[in-house]
Amino acid sequence: MVDYSKWKDIEISDDEDETHPNIDTPSLFRWRHQARVERMEEQKKEREEFENKRTTHKKRYEKTVQDLKEKESKGLDVGDLKKALTQLEAEAAEIRKYEEDIKRKEKVTPWNVDTISQPGFTKTIVNKPAARAKEELSEEEKDEKFRAFVKENKTLLEQFGMLKRYDDSKRFLLEHPHLTCEETANYLVIWCINLEMEDKHNLMEHVAHQCICMQYILELSKHLDTDPRACVGAFFSRIQLADEQYKAEFQQELTSFRARIVQRAQEKLDAALQEIEEKEREKRLGPGGLDPVEVYESLPEELRKCFDEREIDMLKETIAKMPPDEAAYHMKRCVDSGLWVPDAKAAEATEESTQDKDTEESTREKDTEEENIYSTVEEKS
Repeated sequence: MVDYSKWKDIEISDDEDETHPNIDTPSLFRWRHQARVERMEEQKKEREEFENKRTTHKKRYEKTVQDLKEKESKGLDVGDLKKALTQLEAEAAEIRKYEEDIKRKEKVTPWNVDTISQPGFTKTIVNKPAARAKEELSEEEKDEKFRAFVKENKTLLEQFGMLKRYDDSKRFLLEHPHLTCEETANYLVIWCINLEMEDKHNLMEHVAHQCICMQYILELSKHLDTDPRACVGAFFSRIQLADEQYKAEFQQELTSFRARIVQRAQEKLDAALQEIEEKEREKRLGPGGLDPVEVYESLPEELRKCFDEREIDMLKETIAKMPPDEAAYHMKRCVDSGLWVPDAKAAEATEESTQDKDTEESTREKDTEEENIYSTVEEKS
């Protein structure tokens, strides 16, 4: 037969009793509750004092027994220890009696909302994300790792760069968690620069948005010192539910990043154009290492006109009218830049030795005339 007697003495809640209309009900409930709490505190304090007393007595008793055994083994006087042991045994009897009194009080104490049930055990488990992996790589190792990563994931990287909605980006990174890394952010930056250099400005702005999202995730990972993959959900939840200030800061960073991309792309275009011009200039350099374009632009207007019309007689007359030093200076620069080649016709005649004799003689006469111009300049100087 089941014993239900223990359920008879349950102290109901402080605010469930019916009270007389003339009684201040809220004050009564407060007093009842305060009295119950104080009573429970007294019982708790009494139990704690008893536990401390029992623990202290147990340590004293064990130490006395140990000392008694050591002195008996050495044949020393143990009379005082035996008296102390007898006194401790008497105290142990009193402690047991006091414990029975406490248990009896606890048994007859009515249950209430705080004591009707007690947890058997409690356990708290906190899932801590994995810490960020820290790799010490050289620049060559980083470059090699980046190239291998891009080679394996280029298609996925471009798919992520073309996404627009936050939910789609979040889902994509959760499906491909290995993309949440520094290499992805670096590839998106390079892609943005290339798009801007190809004059695909709108597409660059779109990819730049995805790049900033990835950089925000990585910064959040550094701030929390956790794996970037664990920050994907947190970032996209925050950016979608964030206040206006956070969104404004995100947009400001995006605008600044796009401006830096435009500037960097222009710098690379200027550098490429300068490199092309430098190569063309090197190809143009004459035997003396001068650029014919630069030399031509530095010539007086009369000499430029001679070269424009390709008139040797006009050139001879112009040289004759100029001061000897100035004429020698300009003609030497023309020769060093390849703008004027005194023996050009002679060289062609030597290479075309199979031509008719009349043609060869005519060519030599013209070469002699050209050489005389340069010789005249040298004589004047």
